[in-house]
Amino acid sequence: MKWRKWNIIIHRDLGYLCFGLTILYVISGIAVNHIHEWNPTYKIEKSMVEVDLSTVDTADDRAVTATVLDQLGEAGELKNIYRQDGRTLKIFVVNNNITVDVANGTVFQEKSTTRPLLYQANFLHLNHAKKLWTWFADLYAACLGILALSGILILKGKKGLSGRGKWLVGIGFLTPIFFLWLYS
Repeated sequence: MKWRKWNIIIHRDLGYLCFGLTILYVISGIAVNHIHEWNPTYKIEKSMVEVDLSTVDTADDRAVTATVLDQLGEAGELKNIYRQDGRTLKIFVVNNNITVDVANGTVFQEKSTTRPLLYQANFLHLNHAKKLWTWFADLYAACLGILALSGILILKGKKGLSGRGKWLVGIGFLTPIFFLWLYS
């Protein structure tokens, strides 16, 4: 069998194998590209409420924390608390950051919930999993390289690499170089 036929077979079958992960990376990549406009991993809900601290010693951070969490109905695991200044207490609960003005009982909350599909896609795309996933992601990157190389060798003649293909490959190389030059 000729090398060109093997090239087409490898390109086709590797393309099928990589399709699902490529779509996942496309969705995650577009989402992460716009991280300056929105949080693609978490939905953040901000709210302001009042709590009654009249029955608690506001100098006792643990007592204030217990009272605030009770009045908010917050049952999440307490991660940390600290006094930011004389009147501001920060309470960190899993998926909820709480700022308490102990002088007037004003509470500001930032609750976070994961965005379905995007959280998982970003988790993998940004390699938060580490371990075995790192090796799998490296293998996927190598497969993309093989797909790119085999793809440019599929067509012959004026539509292939020796024709207009060389110009498109050149543009593909020059585009990131242009943007590196533009932004540096």
